[in-house]
Amino acid sequence: QVQLVESGGGLVQPGGSLRLSCKASGGISGIYNMAWYRQTPGKQRELVATITRDLTTSYSDSVKGRFTISRDHAKTSVFLQMNSLRPEDTAVYYCYAAIRVHFQRDDYWGQGIQVTVSS
Repeated sequence: QVQLVESGGGLVQPGGSLRLSCKASGGISGIYNMAWYRQTPGKQRELVATITRDLTTSYSDSVKGRFTISRDHAKTSVFLQMNSLRPEDTAVYYCYAAIRVHFQRDDYWGQGIQVTVSS
């Protein structure tokens, strides 16, 4: 019954910004690491950014300095602020979270949300 729902994607011009949101819900006992991944047709899913429960962050080299990951424990949400967007950032973006339900901790994924950077 755990669900991750992404929002905030869409079409943006090169150099523009978007803010992705992801909210987890449903029988959650605890949320640990959270992350954003992205995938384009014909390519492997790529890790974009991670954030730990204590707010330690990590970024892929391709987005470092342009993207910022953050989280709100009370809202069970993770965000990705994307600035200075480039056409190569175009992808389906997926929210990830390690979530404990009762005694089990498992990986959960959002359904994906499209980000298109184009003139």
